[in-house]
Amino acid sequence: EAELVIAHAYQLPDLFPTDVCVTGTLYSDLDEKVRDDAEKKLAALVKVARKEGIGARFLVLVGAPFEAIAEAARAVQADLIVMGTHGRTGASRILLGSVASRVTTTAPCPVMTVRAA
Repeated sequence: EAELVIAHAYQLPDLFPTDVCVTGTLYSDLDEKVRDDAEKKLAALVKVARKEGIGARFLVLVGAPFEAIAEAARAVQADLIVMGTHGRTGASRILLGSVASRVTTTAPCPVMTVRAA
């Protein structure tokens, strides 16, 4: 009787230096596009889960992904977080970081990572 919460977290990049003036709608338009795309993909996954008899819903999270995921897990009182990982090592892990490793250290519950194929 557990509920599956399928989430996607994103953070818009700083595209322009602070001394460059851009229109106020640039970021809101980009945010809307990213959110809409995420919602469509997550809704399809929820549909598959429900077809299999699994109670499911989705969340689109905005902010630093590791923080957004950990906070959402607290908010929904998650028993387990399952997330993908790129399995980066060495320099690429140092330069790009690892959302999965940061979630494992900040999450309020166990985290199971699944390496991408």
